[in-house]
Amino acid sequence: MTTCLTTNEIAVDARLKQAEQPRLPGDLAMWFFILMELTVFAIFFIGFAVAERLNPQLFTSGRESLHVWVGLVCTLTLVISSYFVALAVVKVRENNNPAAKKLLLLALLFACVYLGVKLWEYQQLIELGYDLSTNTFYTLYFFTTAFHFMHVLLGMIILGYMAAKTGKNVYSKHNCQGFEAGATYWHMVDLVWILLFFLVYVVH
Repeated sequence: MTTCLTTNEIAVDARLKQAEQPRLPGDLAMWFFILMELTVFAIFFIGFAVAERLNPQLFTSGRESLHVWVGLVCTLTLVISSYFVALAVVKVRENNNPAAKKLLLLALLFACVYLGVKLWEYQQLIELGYDLSTNTFYTLYFFTTAFHFMHVLLGMIILGYMAAKTGKNVYSKHNCQGFEAGATYWHMVDLVWILLFFLVYVVH
């Protein structure tokens, strides 16, 4: 009886140690997808940098038509949104789905601010006569930022799905890989925009 009890204790202890070991958040499929997306964005960034190197004056004048405060507001909204998503992950790991849902809704609210501000900037540029065909700067600007814009929309759909699932109390400490995968994607969207902000609005 003692031997059996000891064996059970060892098995439980082994499971606890395994659960405490560091692991990659989310699932491997999402990380492969993120890697592919980052590769595409890296190609855009390199193309932007090379084009600017070849014609620095064109890119300098192009940046003058942009509003740095727009880029800054977009950056802040996505960073704050990403912070709320990170807090939501913590709440899910604490088996607190209602709190996680509220945090996801806050994250979506700030993401909506990003969409509104970015659309306003697009409208302002188009009214001034700038579009994809104006010159190389605006071609790269519209194409790269619009590509990121679509990723924000996809990320918001994912966050909305996660919020709906938390409303049904689906996630738990031992069942949160899907939640972590969605959160990881949103952090990628945030990171890419920070790089875009410095590349497009700041760096000369």
